[in-house]
This record gives sequence, structure tokens and C-alpha cells, in this order.
Amino acid sequence: MIAHSFEGEIFGPAQRMHGATYVVDAEFQRTELDADGLIVDMGLAHTALSEALSAIAFRNLDDMAEFDGDNTTTEYLARWLFDRLAAQVASGGLGPGGKGLTGMCVTLRESDVAWASYESTLA
Repeated sequence: MIAHSFEGEIFGPAQRMHGATYVVDAEFQRTELDADGLIVDMGLAHTALSEALSAIAFRNLDDMAEFDGDNTTTEYLARWLFDRLAAQVASGGLGPGGKGLTGMCVTLRESDVAWASYESTLA
């Protein structure tokens, strides 16, 4: 759960302060399973996602300097979470199996008809 507002006529009433509740999915991709038959250690992946989400959960994003001047749309937040998870992959935070990841997709769902994903390859 977060609170935020947007700037720009395209956002209509969402220009005013409002809340959003998301269900967050993180998909981890690789071309081959590791020696243990895994894509990634799901426990470590869950911990990394939880840590990233804790920075914004129950916060007014308009009050956070990190987002100053940005419209924190669902798409923006999907990319923001992707970047934090990618940093965990790069630093070894997802364990040895994380080094074999080739891509990720982060999806934020506001409802059954409104969601956005950010997907990219990993370096």
C-alpha cells in the first residue's frame, strides 16, 4: 500500500492524493536450470523483494526525496522494483544461482483489470 499523486492533465483525478494497493510478482528467468534444478533460490528472492518493498510500503511517495519530480505510476514503480532486484542479483544477494539469471519481469497489479509490468534482460 502506498499513497501518491501525479502531475499532468493525462492523470485526471489521480492528480490528487490517492492510495494504491498492489500485488507484486517478480519473475526470474534463465536459459537453463542450475545444478539443483532451480532458477533461483526463492527464499533469497522473496527476501530481496520484501526489502525493496519495505522502502515504500505504507509511505506517501510524494514525501520521499528519491521520487521528487517523478510520477510514481504503476509502470514507474515496476521499473523501480526491477532496478532494486537487479542490484541484488549483481551483488550476489540472490545467491550463486542468481548469477545465472538472464532476465526478470516485475508486475504490479492494482486489480484484475489494471496492472503493469517491467521486463528486461540482466547484464
